[in-house]
Amino acid sequence: MIQGVDVSVHNGAVDWQAVKDAGIQFTMIRSSYGKNSKDSMFAQNVAGAKAVGLQVGAYHYSYALNKDDAIQEAINCRSVIDSTGQLLELPVFFDMEDADGYKQRNGFAFDPTEITAICKTFLDNIGLDCGVYASCFWFCNYIDWRSLGCAIWNAQWGSADDLQGFMWQYTDSLDIKGNSFDGNIKY
Repeated sequence: MIQGVDVSVHNGAVDWQAVKDAGIQFTMIRSSYGKNSKDSMFAQNVAGAKAVGLQVGAYHYSYALNKDDAIQEAINCRSVIDSTGQLLELPVFFDMEDADGYKQRNGFAFDPTEITAICKTFLDNIGLDCGVYASCFWFCNYIDWRSLGCAIWNAQWGSADDLQGFMWQYTDSLDIKGNSFDGNIKY
């Protein structure tokens, strides 16, 4: 097992040397979200993490309401990753949850069969090693992760007893030199 963090523009400018000095060995960096948006700190974060020797992966936050949206999101995510000119050592993860309520506000049915199909469509269209990120609740109620045959990144703060996969996000409050990060373990 190795320790990691995940970051996005919301973390601001990351002191990557401090992250490495804290024993962190990998990072997952938000690359993009939706059909056309990129995380404005993605390229800078990738370069900074690689400069100190961290393994790097990426994640895409989805606003997909159907499989056509998922195809466009895969194209967007791949384009953002390719634009850095960097190879990633870790998979790209697809986050299908509805943390900001967008799907609910737009009449999404939250049908497990449709959600799993949207995840599969993204995975099939990105052309990179890919997995799915979600909370244990989403994996148990909305995403048939076993049928996807991909890596899973489980967000279950406090305990991973319910579902272990490729990676576990165990906290949203890992303190590194006064900065708070999501903490992860890669198995």
